[in-house]
Amino acid sequence: MENQTEVKEFVLLGLTNLPDLRHFLFPPFLLLYMTSVLGNWAIIAVVMAEPRLHTPMYFFLGNLSSLDVCFSTVTVPKMLAGFLSQHQTISFAGCLVQLHFFHLLGSSESVLLAVMAYDRYVAICNPLRYTVVMSPRACLLLAAATWGTGFLHALITTAMAAGLRFCSSNRIHHFFCDIKPLLNLACGSTSLNLTLLNVDAAVLGLSSFILTLCSYLYIISFLLLKVQSRESRRKAFSTCTSHLTVVSLFYVPVLGNYMISSPGFPSDRDMIPTLMYSIATPVLNPLIYTLRNDEVKTALKKLLNGKLFPNRT
Repeated sequence: MENQTEVKEFVLLGLTNLPDLRHFLFPPFLLLYMTSVLGNWAIIAVVMAEPRLHTPMYFFLGNLSSLDVCFSTVTVPKMLAGFLSQHQTISFAGCLVQLHFFHLLGSSESVLLAVMAYDRYVAICNPLRYTVVMSPRACLLLAAATWGTGFLHALITTAMAAGLRFCSSNRIHHFFCDIKPLLNLACGSTSLNLTLLNVDAAVLGLSSFILTLCSYLYIISFLLLKVQSRESRRKAFSTCTSHLTVVSLFYVPVLGNYMISSPGFPSDRDMIPTLMYSIATPVLNPLIYTLRNDEVKTALKKLLNGKLFPNRT
C-alpha cells in the first residue's frame, strides 16, 4: 500500500524569512505571550479566590481565561523558538497534535462566547428565574458541552489532515500547523476537504455567532422597550459591553479566515487574522474585563493586597 505520509516533518516558515526581523520580533511577541498568560491566570485566581465572584457569569469568565492561556500556548512558544532558529521543524505527529489542540480550543471559545451571551440574556431578561435556569449543575453541563463540542470539531479537522497525502514540499507558509496551509501542500484534489472545512466552520462558528447575536438583539430590544429606568439600562449595558467587545475581537478575524476558504488562498493573508485571535485577543481579554468591570477590579486589588501586603492594616 502506498504511504500516505511520505513527508515525515514540516518546516514552519513563520512570519518572515529575514533573520534581523525575526530577532527584532522576538521581544515584543514574548512580552505579549507573558502578558496573556499572567493576565489570564490573574483572572482565574481572582474568580477562584473571591466568594462574591462565584456566580455563573464569572464561572464562564474563568473558563474563557483558561481557554485563552492554552490557546496562545499552543502556537506562540513554537513561533518564539522559530524567531531564534534558522529552520523551525515540526514532525508530522507534532503537527497533528498542534492542529488538534488549536481547533479544540478555538472552537470551544466560539461556543463559550455564545454560552456567555445566553447567560447575560437570562440575567437581564428573566432575572427572577436566573438562579434556577443557570444553576450550578446547568453551568457545569454547559461548560462540558462547550469543551465537548470543541473536541468533536478538532477531531474532524485532525482526521481530515491525517488523511492527506504529501509527496514533495514540506514548507508550511505559516507560524504553526493549520488546516489550510496543509491543504495547500497536499497532493491531488482537496476540493472535498475544503468543502468539509467550510461546512464544519459554518455549522459551528456561524451558528455560535448567530446565537450570540440573537441573544444581544433580544437584550437590547428588551432594555429599550420594557426597561424605563435609565440607571437600570446603564447597569445592564455595562455588564454586556465587555463581552460584546471580546466577541467582536474574536469573531471578526475568525469568520474572515475560516469562512472564506478557497484553493490557493494566500497564506500570508491568513496569518494576520490568526495573529489577532491567537495572540492579541488573549492579551486584550483580561484588560477588557478588568478595566470595565468594577467587581473584578475590586477583587483583584483585594487579592494583590492580601498576597503582597498580608500584614498591612
